[in-house]
Parts: sequence; C-alpha cells; structure tokens
Amino acid sequence: MGLLDILKRTVAPSRPDTRQVYRASVQDRYSSYPSAGLTPGRLSAIFQAADMGDIRAQMELYEEMEEKDAHLASTLQTRKVAVQGMNYRIVSYSDDPRDREIADFIDEVIASLEFDRIIMDILDALGKGFSVNEIIWEVKDGRVVVEDIQWITPKRVSFVEDDRPQILDAKGISSIQPPEWKLIFHRCSLRSGSVLRAGLLRTVAWVYLFKNYALKDWNVFNEVYGMPLRVGRYEPTSSPEDRESLKRAIASLGSDAAAIISKNTEIEFVEAHGRGGGQENPFIAMAEFCNREMSKAILGQTLTTDVSNATGTYSAARVHHQVRKDIIRSDADNLAASLRMQLFKPLVGFNYGWQDKLPYLEFYFDEEVDLKKTSETYKNLNEMGIKIPLEHIAEVFALPKVDRVGGQA
Repeated sequence: MGLLDILKRTVAPSRPDTRQVYRASVQDRYSSYPSAGLTPGRLSAIFQAADMGDIRAQMELYEEMEEKDAHLASTLQTRKVAVQGMNYRIVSYSDDPRDREIADFIDEVIASLEFDRIIMDILDALGKGFSVNEIIWEVKDGRVVVEDIQWITPKRVSFVEDDRPQILDAKGISSIQPPEWKLIFHRCSLRSGSVLRAGLLRTVAWVYLFKNYALKDWNVFNEVYGMPLRVGRYEPTSSPEDRESLKRAIASLGSDAAAIISKNTEIEFVEAHGRGGGQENPFIAMAEFCNREMSKAILGQTLTTDVSNATGTYSAARVHHQVRKDIIRSDADNLAASLRMQLFKPLVGFNYGWQDKLPYLEFYFDEEVDLKKTSETYKNLNEMGIKIPLEHIAEVFALPKVDRVGGQA
C-alpha cells in the first residue's frame, strides 16, 4: 500500500456529520423583484455583481424569468423532465461479489428516496449554472444511510471567497463552510469558466429582456389602437345640449354599449387597420423570434416547440429530435457523474471503506423499435439460413414464451 493510500485512510472520516447545515427560512421567500423595470443597464449591473460573488440579485432574476415567461419555463422544464423520465440502474464496478454487494446496497438506498424529485432539484443547475443539495445523513442499524437530500435555494449560496459554495445564514450576512460530504454540488457543464456564468438562464437573459420590451409595447399598442375609435358627428346648427348629449352617448358606448341619441346626430365606429394584424405586427414577430432563440439555446432546436411557421419535413423533425436526445444524454451523464462522486463515494466509504470501488449510475433510453422492420429483418435472416432463438424473438415482440411454431411453452 502506498503512502498516499495510507494518508487517505488515516484522514477519511468514519462517520458523517448528521447536523443540518441549511434550514429554510421565511426570508427565503422574499425577493427584490429585479425584473420590474428591468433595463439593459440594470441587467448588466446584476451580472457584474454576480461575477464578483454577490449572486442574490441574479438568482432572484432567474426565479422571475421562470415564473413570468411561459415559453422559457416550458422549454427548461422539458429538458429536466426528459432526464427525469429516463430509466436508470445501478451497475456494479465488476462481477466481484463484494462489488455486487456494494451496488445492491446503493440501489437499496436510492430506492428509499424520492429520487425523481431529487433529480429535478439537482437539475436546477441547468438554468442557474449550479445547484446545491444537502445530504441528510442517518445512522440506522449500524449502517450509514441517507434520510433525505434537500434542495438549498441558490439565494443562500455564496461564492465570494472561491468557487466552492458556502451557505449563508437566513439574513445573508455570515457564511458557513459545510462539513465534508454534506453537499451535492452539481454544476452545469454547458461551457467552461465560472459556474456563475454557465447557466442557460444567463444565456437567454438578454432575449428575455427584449421579449419583455416587445410584449410591453404590444400591450400599449393594443390599449391605444386595439379598440375601435368612436366618432360622433353633429350638425353645425346643433345646440349645446345636443352636443353634450352626443358626448355622453359616445362615452357610454365604451362600457355600457348602449345609448339614446337624437336622430340629428351620427356615431361612427372606426376600426384600427394596418400594423395590428397578422405577420405585419412587429411585436408578434419579435416575441416569436425571442421564443425561437430560447428554444435553440435550451433544446438545441425549434421544431419540437414551434411549428407555426415550419416548412420542414418529418425527416427534419427527426433530426432535430436526435439533437435533443444527444443533449439529454449529456445531461444524464453529468448528473450520474456528480451523484457517483458526491453521494455514492461517501456511502461506500462510510459503510465499506474508502478504498473500495464505486458502482455506476447508468441512465438509458427505452429505444422505440419498429416491429414491422424488425420482423422483415428476421425473415430475411431466416431465409439466409441464420437461425434466431425463439426466446429472443418472444422478448423483442413481447410474446408469450414460444418453444415451437404455432405452440406455446
């Protein structure tokens, strides 16, 4: 055994710290709502403060972006749910009995947790650049297990000193250096560099701002020009009483849609034309452009989220879907790596030994099978003299166990 191995075994803890580092506070719900009246200058200031370690305003902005923009929330949720919906299994490091025992133990621990919810909490890193989750350790029947894994709001995380996360108190004043093996710190691996600039929400923040401008201007336009203009005409010889009566009639038509006027007066409804309809509306065009840019940044394509103006074919959509699958697989692999090194490692270390090999967390798709093409392939292979086991055919086609043609076992 080398000196490095001896030192590792000497300093490695034998029991975890069961104290809870983060406790949710009612103050965590408070926000300064930085998106209210957001301008390019204000957005730049928020990003600059985050780059220097003060990330609270950036995290509050990210919260509002997901709350206020339906398209952004939908596409980001799609990317998270795609990983959450994948099948997974625990794979032992080798076929050695001890390695299989360790894999079974990890599988048992994972099965005892709300793993789907934990996956979503950890994948919060996709939008924000990172996620921090606290492992709640428990010693039960002489074994170290996980009672729960709790999400920590990023508003209570600090990176002022270095790239290692520290937990702030409820008032955001003092920071706590968490004990070893207490946190799962998952970072978004979209780009190299600072974790504070790696999230998808930072990528689409400017598009979000421009879309907000377009929607605001569109609402103003609709308020001014959306309703027909009511014009009343009176004869030059009309008395002041007739003119006042006409004025009251026009005003009442705005809400009551009913009025009594003289036969000598005339009311005309003038509809708004031109910029207000169809593709001529620049506000709709701008909002749709921003939505497409968000889809490209988050999903890598647009055909699975927007087909309103699509002229592509089914084959093009399949290519775009394949791009999405590549992104999803990358997200799943990064998630599995974080859990293996930050959850599986202490579980194995505390219960078996820090020198033991770690099992793998493997996410996988249930690939769709074209049964018609598969049956034709099997038929051609059979005609070529290649015999395929009946058990395999029954498994592929989900058939009862077959032992001969036309019969069942």
